[in-house]
Amino acid sequence: MSPAAPPVPALHEPQAAHGPQALHERQVMQATAGRKSLRLRLVLLGALCTAGWTASLLVGHFVDCGPELHRIGLAVHILALVLSFGTILVVDWLGLLWLLGKVQMHESGKLEAASKPLIWGGLALLLVSGALIDPDLTNPVTAIKLACVLVLMLNGLSIAPAMHQLLALPAHTRFGELGRRLRLRLMVALSVSQACWWTAVLIGLVNSTLRRWAGV
Repeated sequence: MSPAAPPVPALHEPQAAHGPQALHERQVMQATAGRKSLRLRLVLLGALCTAGWTASLLVGHFVDCGPELHRIGLAVHILALVLSFGTILVVDWLGLLWLLGKVQMHESGKLEAASKPLIWGGLALLLVSGALIDPDLTNPVTAIKLACVLVLMLNGLSIAPAMHQLLALPAHTRFGELGRRLRLRLMVALSVSQACWWTAVLIGLVNSTLRRWAGV
């Protein structure tokens, strides 16, 4: 009797991949899917922020809220500014300490993650209260301030992929050990954030002072 022939695997049943190469391929596929999901989420959030910003401008320009709501809106606007801008200053300060090698990288990342509700909640209140304080859209300086607010929100969203990449590194990683592209991305985001915040704050203070002098 001739020996039985070895079983032949069916053509429609692919062999399971094994080994380090297959594991690496799965990890690459998962990372790619994660990046695509993150980009889609950021695009949707960016569209939502832009829509909220536009709605705030339209309401503030076309709707007369009256003096009572104006005073309430101004008070909320100041409180929201203190909340969001104050939190940003603390986060950026800790980031500066990491650049100087005073703290570990993940300490700054953890604070940034914990402070997101305060920052974004403050920005949302700025948009809502800004619609109540009758912004003068014909004033170029006020237009610059409003543009800074939109840039701030979009900049905060755009830095998310870099922060995910940063927090995936060992906690003892120093700024100088990062890749050149990641270092540049972090520095640009920090510079844009500080420039827009200080510009918006200073313009707001000047406009408020001028209105008070004019008795508005």
